[in-house]
This record gives sequence, C-alpha cells and structure tokens, in this order.
Amino acid sequence: MLKKILIALTLSLLVLIGSYAVQSAKARNRAGELNQKASDAPTGTLQKMIVENGSVTMDLDVSRLNPESLRGAAAGNSQTLHFSVGANSFFPVLVFNDQLRGPVPGSMALIPQNVPALPSALGASLKQLAVEKLPSGQGFDLAVRDSNTGFTFFNIQGHQYDYNPAAQSLAITNGRLLISKEFANALGRPSDAGSIAGTISIGAAMQPAEITQVANGQAQSMMMPPLQHALNPGTPNLVPGPDVIVGDIESVEQPQGAVNGNFVGLGVGTVSCNNGDQPIDWHPLPNTNHPVIPQNLYRMSGGADHTERFEQIGQSWMKHAFFALEEFICGTCNTSPPCVTGDQLCPGCADTYVASLNYDQGLIGSRAWVNPFTGVFPSNPDPNNHAGHNHTGTSHRVTVATSDLIPAQNPGATYFAEADYISPTEYAWCQAHPGQCNMYNNVSYRPFTVSGGPTNFTFIAAGATVRMQPAIQTWVSTGATVAQVEPDPGNDGIWFMGYKVTNPSAGVWHYEYALSNENLDRAIQSFSVPVGGANISNIGFHAPPQEPAWPNDGTFNNLGYSSTPWAVDQSGSITWSTETFATNQNANAIRFGTLYNFRFDADQPPQTANATVGFFKTGSPMTVEIQAPGQGGATPTPTPTPTPSPTPTATATPTPTPRPTPTPREPPAPRERPTPHPRP
Repeated sequence: MLKKILIALTLSLLVLIGSYAVQSAKARNRAGELNQKASDAPTGTLQKMIVENGSVTMDLDVSRLNPESLRGAAAGNSQTLHFSVGANSFFPVLVFNDQLRGPVPGSMALIPQNVPALPSALGASLKQLAVEKLPSGQGFDLAVRDSNTGFTFFNIQGHQYDYNPAAQSLAITNGRLLISKEFANALGRPSDAGSIAGTISIGAAMQPAEITQVANGQAQSMMMPPLQHALNPGTPNLVPGPDVIVGDIESVEQPQGAVNGNFVGLGVGTVSCNNGDQPIDWHPLPNTNHPVIPQNLYRMSGGADHTERFEQIGQSWMKHAFFALEEFICGTCNTSPPCVTGDQLCPGCADTYVASLNYDQGLIGSRAWVNPFTGVFPSNPDPNNHAGHNHTGTSHRVTVATSDLIPAQNPGATYFAEADYISPTEYAWCQAHPGQCNMYNNVSYRPFTVSGGPTNFTFIAAGATVRMQPAIQTWVSTGATVAQVEPDPGNDGIWFMGYKVTNPSAGVWHYEYALSNENLDRAIQSFSVPVGGANISNIGFHAPPQEPAWPNDGTFNNLGYSSTPWAVDQSGSITWSTETFATNQNANAIRFGTLYNFRFDADQPPQTANATVGFFKTGSPMTVEIQAPGQGGATPTPTPTPTPSPTPTATATPTPTPRPTPTPREPPAPRERPTPHPRP
C-alpha cells in the first residue's frame, strides 16, 4: 500500500514541478483578451522537502482506549508515548521562497522509544504506526494508522504547522487525537468516535529531495526532468470562460485557544476548482487579481422534526488566495500555455486551503473592502492590514456562540459549512464575453455533525459537498421553498428567498422566512409581509454575529457593522427594517454571504402572497412571491417600505446572458494541504 502511495505521490509532485517548465517567459495573451505579463509570474525556489529525522510525542488517556469490559479498571491511566521518525520518511512538504506552501499526501514511520501498557489493538500495532497526510475529502488532514493494515486509530485535528527555513525544520503542534470510527467500533463503543483521546506533537528535520529554480513561471533548473504528461493532461471539457467553484469543503476546525467568552472561532477548509476553460488570476497581494474566500456556518433546527428554521450562526472575514498549486483533484488539469502556473489557476486544476490556513488571522481581510459581484477591492489601503489591533481567539474567524453548538442545547440540529470564491477574473471576462458569465455558482456547502462543548467542539462531515449551490438550498429537502432572485441582471448579483410554513398546533401556523444574500452588492434593508386580518404573535428576528470594529476594516470610519436587531412595524403589513444607507452606512443590512431570518405565528393558514424587499445601497423595492396568512382566499396587497436612499452605481457594460441553473455534482476525491504561515 505504501509503495502505491509513493508512486502516485511522486507522479503528482513531478507534474506540479514540471508544469513550470512548459511556461513561456514572454508576455502572454489569454484568448486575445486578457493580457498576462511574464513579470507577474512567480520567481524563486521551489523545494520538495522530506523528513530527514524527527520525534513524535503522544499523550494518551488510556482509560478511554480500553474495551468496555476493562474501562473501569484503567480509569485515570494517562500514558506518554515517545517515537522517533524513520529516517528519510516520505512525508513531503512544498516550500516556495522559504515559505511553507503545504504538505501533500505521504507518511512518516514511527519507531517506538518506550512501550507502555496499551489496549491490545493499539499495542499490537505499536511498532508499525505511521502519521499520514491524508488525501483531500477524508474530513481530516492527518491520521495515525497501522502502516501495514491501514487501520486508523486516531484522526488528528486542531494542529498547526510551523516551518523554520533557517533550520529546515517542521513543527506540528496542538494536535488533538480523535478516536476514529474504526477504533471506536473495535473498542465496542461506537459512540466514542470523534471523542478526544489525547494530544500529539511532531518535530522533524527536513531535507530537500527536489529543488527547482523558477523565473517568471518558468523552471530554469531542476534535479529531475518534468513529466509533462504523466497523468495524461489534455484539454478538459469545461464551461466557456473562467469559472472558480468550491470543489470540496474538506473540514470545519476549531484551532487551539479559539475561545472568547461565550464564542468560539472556526475555520473551513476548501478546495477550489477551475470549472472553466480559461485561467483564473491568482496573483498574491498587493496585486488585487485573486479570489477571496468567505466562510459561513448554518444550523437547521426547530419544530417536531428539527427542520422548521434554517439560520446562519457564524461568518468569517475572507482569506486572500495566492500561489495556485495546480492539483489534479477536480479532474483533468491542463497547465499548458497561456496559463501561468502559480500565478493563475489553470483550466481543470485545483488549489487547496485547509482550515488551518483559512483561519490564520494574519492572512484574512475584511469583507467590507470587496464588491462581491465584481470581485474588486483596493490595493491601497491594504485590505489585509492587521496593524493597530490585537486578536482574540475568535477575531476574523467564523465566530459562533457556544450556545448555538452545544449538543444538549440544540437537540436534533444539523449544521452546514459554506464557502465561496469571489474572483475579479470572472467578472472581467463576463464584461468582454456576455455569454460567459460564471459569477453565480461559486458557493458550495457540506453537512456536519457537532460534538463536544462547552467551549471546544469537533466537527465531523455528515455527507458529501454539494457543489455550486448555497447552503439554504438544503432547506428545500424538508419542504421549504427557496427561489433565486436577481434584481438587476448584469449589474449586480443574486439573493435567495426561502420560506416554510408549519402547523405546530390546531389553529396556529408558524411562518418562517430566510433571506440569503449570495453576491448582491446593494444589500437588503427591509422585508415586508402582508398579513391580511390575521392575529400575529411571537414575532422574531435572527442574524449572525458581526465582527467588532477594527482599524482599517473597510467600514465607514472603521466603526464596524452594526448588530442592532431590525425594527418591526405592524401598520397593515408586518415590516422589518434596519436603518437606511443615508442614516447609517454601517447599518445591519443583509450583505453578501449572510442570511437573516424573520418569523411569526398567525391564526390564519397560508396562501400565496407577495412580500416586498427594499435594498440598502441603491435600487427600488421589489416584490417576491411567498406564502403569508390571509382571509377569504384573496391575495393581500403588500404595503411597500419607504424607498431607501439610493447610492449611484455605475452601469456595467454589456449585460450578460442569463445562465442556466447549475446542477450539483458529487465532489472529487481531492488532495489537501495545510499551511502554517505563508505570506498572502
């Protein structure tokens, strides 16, 4: 098995490194439209490092690892296991210009230095254990396995990577050892799967196995010749134009110490895929031609079947992408010119940011700087400037109240992680090619289960990634209605109107509404529902937590976005609203990547009606079809909200042709790579 892993890994690495050799040093023109200068391409030294030697320490609560019949006798038995790492273990990491770009699948053999008393299954495998970097799609980054049988004892979560280029050393710290499903079953306690059994730390001296000098995207010298067609890269059958999608949501993780009062900070690991036939710019800051990656967390709960409501419970700032790895994860990866590897994501290729990179607080910038439809954000001031403030454990991460996660307080709840890649390349291409606009399918989601608490949580994938759809679409499977709305085609993005009506008791109907903004820059300021002559009670509103104010956060006067709940007016219709843009530019509007909920109970059954939605920055209110209470079967006439103060918006050039609704596809089996502190 190990041999097969090594062969496959070697081929993948050779293709990655060899892809630089096929790049021209001349300025390139992408399909005669988008100019790419060779000077923008990456220049430096790319090293593939493997383990020369090292040590591993595991602190185990052995009382958790005994079979059920022996568990009580071993209570409180804690053991520390020491291992050396087999010389020249093939656990490769890629380092570009002395910055760790991430590990790729491989394995380091563990040689025990002490032999404590261990449960029989673990003790029998002690001399053949290995720490493995897992392929993407496994739900975890690292695992402790029997290298002969492949049996997984522990999955590793919460760890951090640190590479010291001067010493050529790699440290992996703060890893939590989670009992695998296999091991839990072997112990006779399936419910213990995912529970914490101890911690792990790794220190390793690294040595270069291959060194490639790259100049303007071209390999100048390397220790091994490139295998340009090792994995048969051809011309992928992809959609016209550039099209970045979230090919896989790998994991949701809470880093060590990511707690601030009653809130925790999380990160979402993502694999991007270029689903198009044109390259996507991936230039690092201070260049602004690269995607940004917001992350969200949702919860479905309430009612007899725990599906009454769908709420957003957390949001992050945005990771700024850099240096595309051109991985063979999404299918065929075509790195042929005019694509410039590293500085562009080539057609059919993938690039991975594991959770530890996406929650790195020094590498993520405020959402307020970016236009979510065009992908445009400034280079000056720096949208990734963290000067002038100190981070807490939750700062800029997906911030979630512990009360929204503790299993005992959320019985029957299910959770969904969502991620988005917002790319200015797609918008620029759309303006020049109106029939090739791919800015609407960049969001994907994945279900997770949550365990732990009260302040440390574990997230286990409960299904496959659903590609090219926002998380609110999962609500449809429970009987809710979700409709896509595009108020100004070609000039602004889309949002989703979701609603569900239930009948919790005789004569009472519960009305639940969710407004989800995918990439609508103008944002939403008001929501009005006609109620006829119905008696209304239990009026509610829900919104995810907002970031506090930070220096250089892109909000007006750096005051941060408001978290003030929306006001309610029951004059005729029931209307929720926040302040207008003219009154407060930082008002609590429904901005991109956020979902707000509105709810009430009524004594009348549902009928088809029109709700009125008012916008925050610009544009007149519009109506959308919903269900609402009423009398006599007549459709109520909505009462429009006051027109919000408009802000002029430049009219975009050619209006793109409406696109077909994407069909979700099953995710690939990608490779992942964590990265500690690369520069953005």
